[in-house]
Amino acid sequence: MNNKLYGNLIFELSKEGRRGYSLPRFECEKYRIPQSLCREKDAELPECDELTVVRHYTNHSANNFGVDNGFYPLGSCTMKYNPCISEEMASLPAFRDLHPLQPADSVAGAREVCRDLEQLLCRLTGMHAFTLKPYAGAHGELTGLMVIRGYHESRHDDKRTKVLIPDSAHGTNPASAAVCGLEVLEVKSLSDGTVDVEDLKAIIQVQGSEIAGMMMTNPNTLGLFEKNIPEIAKLVHDCGGLMYYDGANLNPMLGACRPGDMGFDVMHVNLHKTFSTPHGGGGPGAGPVGVRAGLEAFFPAVSPYEGNFAVLMRAYAYILSLGKEHVKEVGPLATLNANYIKERLKDLYLLPIEGLCKHEFVFDGLADKSTGVTTMDVAKRLLDYGYHAPTIYFPLLFHESLMIEPTENESKETIDGFIEVMRKIAQEAKERPEELKAAPHLTPIGRVDDVQAAKHPVVTYQQMQHDDN
Repeated sequence: MNNKLYGNLIFELSKEGRRGYSLPRFECEKYRIPQSLCREKDAELPECDELTVVRHYTNHSANNFGVDNGFYPLGSCTMKYNPCISEEMASLPAFRDLHPLQPADSVAGAREVCRDLEQLLCRLTGMHAFTLKPYAGAHGELTGLMVIRGYHESRHDDKRTKVLIPDSAHGTNPASAAVCGLEVLEVKSLSDGTVDVEDLKAIIQVQGSEIAGMMMTNPNTLGLFEKNIPEIAKLVHDCGGLMYYDGANLNPMLGACRPGDMGFDVMHVNLHKTFSTPHGGGGPGAGPVGVRAGLEAFFPAVSPYEGNFAVLMRAYAYILSLGKEHVKEVGPLATLNANYIKERLKDLYLLPIEGLCKHEFVFDGLADKSTGVTTMDVAKRLLDYGYHAPTIYFPLLFHESLMIEPTENESKETIDGFIEVMRKIAQEAKERPEELKAAPHLTPIGRVDDVQAAKHPVVTYQQMQHDDN
């Protein structure tokens, strides 16, 4: 490839006077923009012909990695395949071209989709009612906590301003609690990775009258099922609090159990995870919130619209395409795939907690620490073999965390290929550790300085004069 022609930035291909568009003659002379609103000088935009622009961005797009390209075992994210039929349904002009301010009688079909989706989510989760308004998982967390706070305030129980959160929780949990004006009480984990019920009892004994609720993810961030949920729910309910279910890890629960049946009062669902919408790069997302009977009156007005409608539409199509028979297979298959990988690799990668996992699991780096090869090195080397890296250095419970989640969609052949590469990397760590420490070698750019990028990011392009000679 000609790097000069396909430079990293479109600005580097700019030539003064080049044009790739043609606009009609401006015919609204009397509506000219007031001089006070005009720029003092032209915007520094690249000047390129259309073909150069098309080739530039087409070649760059080939450097993107997604589920359509290959295996994407990003733990905690549930990066499952987005079926083409779901994308096609969301792209139907009758849905795609809607405007949120249209008259209600002109969007009857879209409203029916939303109501049907709410009912489907109720049936899948055991909740009584759902609101589709939250735009993302964290937005759903905030909405759910506002429901809990509204419930206590309606009972004039204003002193309940504290929320219990396990130390293994996602970082969004304490962040959402803080935004909602709640104080976090951390609950410790046992050596097996589950909630320490005795620590929970001790906290409730002292501060029970101030507890608004408890936020839990089940399976937890380590991919482990919290087997003491009934006891935990009773403890929280007996002290007057409510139970909140973080739906980030709902995928392995489909077909196995429902949060509403486990004692949870409020929950959010990450439609972009469990119900299949591509969400790389920070979006898009949707975080509908469900509640048990009696709490629907406390849904806050977090949005004037029905969330991200295209995401809702994709989830609706995905659920209908599976049907009530096959949606039950999602959780068991995701669990099977994760356990298969774990068992095939635990002789070479350190498994800090033995036992059955659910949809994901965590290694604490390579079992052989003598090579000096880190989790970062393993992740970077995976890129050379055409795999997206798993989540690394999260959760924080382990120093060299390597979190792997295969989802239910992946075939045995794909998973076996990933296992083979992971085993090969472990062998390379023993034989050629320096090669891993310098990886990746086959990607468009090598290993970047993460610290420099975080502290001194370059986020704008400074126009420069280039020597055409």
